[in-house]
Amino acid sequence: MARKKQFEEQEILSKATNLFWQQGFHATSIQDLVNHLKINRASLYDTFGGKEELFNKALESYRNQSKEAVQTFLSNQPSIKEGLKNLFLLAIMGEKSVQEKGCFVINCMSELIPNNENILEMAIQNKKEFEGFFIEYLKKGVENGEINPQKNIESTASFLFMFYSGLKVVGKTNPDKEELIKTIEVGLSVL
Repeated sequence: MARKKQFEEQEILSKATNLFWQQGFHATSIQDLVNHLKINRASLYDTFGGKEELFNKALESYRNQSKEAVQTFLSNQPSIKEGLKNLFLLAIMGEKSVQEKGCFVINCMSELIPNNENILEMAIQNKKEFEGFFIEYLKKGVENGEINPQKNIESTASFLFMFYSGLKVVGKTNPDKEELIKTIEVGLSVL
């Protein structure tokens, strides 16, 4: 008879995400995971397959939550331009503990690309998905007259993704929020 797991997989995944986010992939050992997650090594391997598989699941979970959060945030904004501005402000002025760690996806890309094909593929997919919903968001702006229909929506969406990603990196290291707010105003001038 199989033993019943004494933990919730999603809770373990969330804790693993936080540990990888804080320490990075290479600096996190299996023993770190066992200690932090408070599960035994055999359960970790049986449930998640090992460190790399757990990391990939944690990263994918974070990515999905992040995409959903951005889409929900933007869909609740009354104005396309204000929505983008508010998203960028949130990127630099959100929860302090998140700001200090930066974006988990970007951190992983910085640590693991170009030497990890899986992370490279994930990064390419992440870019396409974010650009895709920026395209849809900008199209709403064209429809309601906020965005000039002559704009190249695809190129603008690509810029917005790069700008948002850059803000996440710079916001982690630049304590001068006023400077970043001015930079956001310049970035929004493309609209």
